[in-house]
Amino acid sequence: MTPEAPSFGAQLAGTALALAFVLALAWGALKGLQRLQRRAEGAAPGQQLQVLSSVAVGPRERVVALRWQGRTLLVGVAAGGVTLLDAGPAPDGQGAP
Repeated sequence: MTPEAPSFGAQLAGTALALAFVLALAWGALKGLQRLQRRAEGAAPGQQLQVLSSVAVGPRERVVALRWQGRTLLVGVAAGGVTLLDAGPAPDGQGAP
């Protein structure tokens, strides 16, 4: 005797259950990403790092202009690390952080 194939209703219920699981998983992943993004944006105002410009000066070397806490920084980026090349003054005459 061969086993009976599941009825159409049982197949539909199984598919709906799998779809609900996948949607719940996607919803959870999106909420997790939003939480991580809020945490990254939670820095105090003015402490966000902005890349103003980036220029390749070699195959693996770049010069990058950044803005951080109102200061403009010029850094060299290479395979061996990052080097501060120049720094503009802090706003309101504040010292370096």
